[in-house]
Amino acid sequence: MDGKRSPGFYALAAFFGLFLLFLYGPTITIFVLSFQGPEGGLTFPLNGLSLHWFHELFKGIGVIDIGSALLRSFKLGLLVTTLTVLLAVSAALAFRKSLRGGGALFYVTVASLIMPSIIVSLGIGLSFRLLDGAFKHFFEWAGWLDLLDSFNTSMGLYTSALGAQLTWTLPFGLLIMFAVFNRFNAAYEEAARDLGATPWQTLRHVVLPLIGPAVVGVAMFGFTLSWDEIARSSQAIGDLNTLPLELQGLTTTVTTPVIYALGTITTLVSFVVVALALGLAALGRRRTGRRG
Repeated sequence: MDGKRSPGFYALAAFFGLFLLFLYGPTITIFVLSFQGPEGGLTFPLNGLSLHWFHELFKGIGVIDIGSALLRSFKLGLLVTTLTVLLAVSAALAFRKSLRGGGALFYVTVASLIMPSIIVSLGIGLSFRLLDGAFKHFFEWAGWLDLLDSFNTSMGLYTSALGAQLTWTLPFGLLIMFAVFNRFNAAYEEAARDLGATPWQTLRHVVLPLIGPAVVGVAMFGFTLSWDEIARSSQAIGDLNTLPLELQGLTTTVTTPVIYALGTITTLVSFVVVALALGLAALGRRRTGRRG
């Protein structure tokens, strides 16, 4: 009451500050070192200050095309985000009613969160290799020799890698949407129906605006989890790597700050997505408030 802080407050504040330093210190270090001069190395102190290593990054790192890898990750992230939002919202709407076997389906869906990521990746990769064998046997049986000779694998960004990443993003989306609908007031829907709204009009003009911020949150989770994913994609990616997998490979071969420049760009993309999601959520809340 006298405005003085207890000793415990300063101890907890110091602990919180150390936690933030531990959490964000590596990212800040990489960000700072990416602005080394042309003669700079991978450690402190800084040797000059420039954008040299960003220019070197976009010239290309050896045989790796960073621009193509970044574009592949971005496209895959958008597709994962779209499917995560559609499936999570649809499933949450369906689970509002009693479903036979719904409990078992829910636990099967979220079980992938507790399974080791590398095991999920190996399982998906093995499944697609078995599928490849089945395709080859079928092509041979059907006499499609040209197709048999040209066929390599069904694994790829938009098949096995997409499925692997959905096992990671979809459970998070489901849990968010289930939490939202658990405290959703059905009286708004009843009022819309009393006023003559069709089920589609009720969903479009009442339900979706109210759950809009949560949908944006699901989209943010979907993109950022896909953008940074390595373990579940490592054995199920096919011939073309995503940017995180390329970055992982570069850590053992690149010995210049260009790898820090790449890390800075990927981190900035994540922050931009988070900021955009927060802005859209705030806009949705403001529009909902005005309607109310």
